[in-house]
Amino acid sequence: MTVLSLGIVRGLAAQIVGTALGMGLVVLVRVLMGLHAWEAEPATVVGAMLGTIFFMIGVGSMNDWFRWARGEATPIHHGPPEGRPSWTRYFGVDYSHKVIGIQYGVTAILLLLTGGALASIFRVELAEAGRQFLDPAVFNTMIGMHGWGMIISILLGIAAFANYLIPLLIGASDMAFPRLNSWAFWLNVPAALVFLTSMFVGGWDTGWTAYPPLSARAPLGMQLYFVAVFFFGISSIVGALNLIATILLLRAPGMSLFRMPIFAWGVLATSIIALTATQLIALSFIMVMMQRLLGMGFFDPAQGGNPILFQHLFWFYSHPAVYIFVLPGLGVISEILPVFCRKPLFGYKWVALSSIAIALAGFLVWAHHMFTSGMASFLRVPFMFSTLLVAVPTGVKFFSWVATIWGGKLTFPTPMLFVLGALSVFLIGGLSGPPNGIVTTDLFLHDTYWIVGHFHATMFGGFVFPFFAAMYYWFPKLTGRMYNERLGQLHFWLMTPAFWIQSLGQMRVGLLGMRRRIVDYDPALGIEGGQLAVTIAGLVIGLSVLIMLVNLVYSARRGRVAERNPWNSRSPEWQIPSPVPEVNYPDGLQVIGEPYDYGLPDSRYVNLQVAAAGE
Repeated sequence: MTVLSLGIVRGLAAQIVGTALGMGLVVLVRVLMGLHAWEAEPATVVGAMLGTIFFMIGVGSMNDWFRWARGEATPIHHGPPEGRPSWTRYFGVDYSHKVIGIQYGVTAILLLLTGGALASIFRVELAEAGRQFLDPAVFNTMIGMHGWGMIISILLGIAAFANYLIPLLIGASDMAFPRLNSWAFWLNVPAALVFLTSMFVGGWDTGWTAYPPLSARAPLGMQLYFVAVFFFGISSIVGALNLIATILLLRAPGMSLFRMPIFAWGVLATSIIALTATQLIALSFIMVMMQRLLGMGFFDPAQGGNPILFQHLFWFYSHPAVYIFVLPGLGVISEILPVFCRKPLFGYKWVALSSIAIALAGFLVWAHHMFTSGMASFLRVPFMFSTLLVAVPTGVKFFSWVATIWGGKLTFPTPMLFVLGALSVFLIGGLSGPPNGIVTTDLFLHDTYWIVGHFHATMFGGFVFPFFAAMYYWFPKLTGRMYNERLGQLHFWLMTPAFWIQSLGQMRVGLLGMRRRIVDYDPALGIEGGQLAVTIAGLVIGLSVLIMLVNLVYSARRGRVAERNPWNSRSPEWQIPSPVPEVNYPDGLQVIGEPYDYGLPDSRYVNLQVAAAGE
């Protein structure tokens, strides 16, 4: 085996060649037009785009489509690549949903660590008043890189669990479009490299929102940021289409929509948002890119443009995107909670439909981010009411969880601890949200650290804590081994109180006058103690995540061999061996009961002997 036999190595080499060719093409065209040969922005943009296309060809994600176009047979190979070690399948194109799920998960963790490392650096800068070691432009670039790095890591984390679990949960052998599934993953790799490169070519000092006119005048890194998010968006749209088709078309016999696991409802709702809203952020970024490259005046008032239009386009995606992040996480909570309460999930149908209700209502609230922007004042009140109404379906979930816990026979392994931690943190995010949606209070709170604390609580409670709960809960299914329970609980007890301190501390300094994206602050505000506490809490959170990684990596190789169904779950994936066989359900699967009827005697959810019974 040679290094070049790994798809990712071929893809990276092709990306370098494609980037150079794209830049050279721009130089050639400019020379032929009689212009100065080198212009950094068009050369960089075309180079980044062509490099991404070359990567996709080089990694092999389009090989089957090329063969099909030539009239060749393209059967899907199951199992490790022939003649090579099994680990190599994770570094190249593979059509198994389980492999793709792990590829998404590892990439998500790498971006999570990158975003967390950047946060640690600028949090140290903010630990005391006065400039310490960061230039304001570098500080703002780090803020933006941290924000988008974490957002992308969450999107990839959602894709990781959705890809790995959805076919297992609904009794399918794979995703509806395996080749498209692999293509969607690999598009994220060159996009991530373009995104990280933006920091080293001038960065961008706009924060993650990239509002013009500032983004129209930002350094060259701004353009690479736009290109990267555009490709991330394409991957998200394609992945959402695949998940919707899989959930609607490939469910096992007997699995009606209202016999489907709640996690699948959460993924279905989030996929609807991603499929229909992601185009808007891509459009807004392309318009700024064209304004910079070609002098178009979309957002330039001097040319008849309107910068407020950008905010409408941006937030029409970016607020529903919050629900893209949290709906699968809330689905994880509803999935795990009944297992460790040994009770049916209270109000299953209401919980399922509340995910769809949140997804639909999310399209009606975007302008509460714009109460201070100068938009038409008569729009404020209707958007205020629509924002507050989103609390209704969210409350349905909370009441369901509390009712499920009530009177249950609770046990507290690490997954259950993180579910309960998610409830506490998401509650902080939920209760701090209404002041942001009410016009009078938002005018005061907007762009302060109160918003930062609210957003972090919403993301951590809605996704990060459920993500860790899911990591521990399904770890035996992925690896066939158990994690170290003591280290898992240490992770939880370090992270949870540290996050409470961080989030509440951010809100407090915001109320005292700390603005967002500011490298320095006045000592007279009296917030140095709060800023130091937030910084220490953030570092403790980072330490706890490193403990988790050590635990899971070590346990995957040397952990105790897991029982077939260590949690005594009713879910279909726990009824088959761990790790999951190459073919998920070789004998078929039939749903014969309700998914969460824990504690009810003689109740069964699935029957795995469909094929044998029919012989």
